[in-house]
Amino acid sequence: MKKKLLSILAVLITVMVLAGCSGSKEKVYIYSYGDYFDPDLIEQFEEETGIEAIVDTYDTCEEMYPVVKNNSASYDVICPSDYMIERMIEEDLLAEINFDNVPNIVNIGEKYLEMSREFDPENKYSVPHTYGTAGILYNPDMVGDKVIDSWTDLWDEDLSGEILMQDSIRDTFMVAEKILGYSLNTVNEQELSEAADLLIEQKPLVYKYVNDSARDLLSSEAAAIGVIWNGEYLYCKELNDKLKFIVPKEGTQFFVDSWVITKTAENKENAEAWINFMCREDIAKQNFDYLTYSTPNIAAQALIDEEILNDESVFPTDETIDNCEVLKDLGPEGNELYSKYWKKFKGE
Repeated sequence: MKKKLLSILAVLITVMVLAGCSGSKEKVYIYSYGDYFDPDLIEQFEEETGIEAIVDTYDTCEEMYPVVKNNSASYDVICPSDYMIERMIEEDLLAEINFDNVPNIVNIGEKYLEMSREFDPENKYSVPHTYGTAGILYNPDMVGDKVIDSWTDLWDEDLSGEILMQDSIRDTFMVAEKILGYSLNTVNEQELSEAADLLIEQKPLVYKYVNDSARDLLSSEAAAIGVIWNGEYLYCKELNDKLKFIVPKEGTQFFVDSWVITKTAENKENAEAWINFMCREDIAKQNFDYLTYSTPNIAAQALIDEEILNDESVFPTDETIDNCEVLKDLGPEGNELYSKYWKKFKGE
């Protein structure tokens, strides 16, 4: 009887241990721009790897940065923009990626890795997720017979109440800086003051300052013209085939958004598994079909319809890229200067 009781007790202990193990499932905590990858990929990743993916989102890098800087929440893998990655590398907030765990890095085109060296000089910390340009999306029926080819068209009084601008320090200042012929990385206070004055002059004409909702407002014809990313073009075109996208003649911002791993990541290998998963060609193609942002995954590009691949609004030409600038981190003094004139612009 005693042996039987001991046997039953051993079985119960085994069941309890196994139950405890099942409750400690592997996890990865992801922090990304909102709606920046196909949500179906979460379930696919979990099924393939057994790793639970928990996702939080942000609207701008400026919103994300203090969360990671102050370790307000524990994230493993995040997807910031170029200039913010540069800043986070300089402040020792990122971990070097173990590329032995990311063999699908071979699918990322060399020219995109070269672009990334602008902010990650040795390609140690980041893996490109998307790239593209800022530009103007407009509805020809709503702007009349106007030729839209310049950032100055966003100051046209005839379009008052029909204009959308980005609600983001660097992206908004970029427009004014390009009109004035200045670098979008200027830290000259006089130039920033002039850019702020130009944006203040425009304010009465602007319908809304927005981020992700720009595409829906333009597609629904709530606005006629606005600043948007080229990756939104196909999405908008499906909803409203009248819309056109142009890169203004003054030049624009070229961006690379990339996956990086935080220095405080508690699940670093799981973060690398996520990055490797996102670099697989079929996954990158599925994500492009959902997101329609230019993919740096050349293996996935080979799977994309040739008509789309040759559409300059979706995949900008080398000539367009040559007329672009990449945002750079400006250092504490430069960032403070932009903050100062952003507050001036917002306060007027």
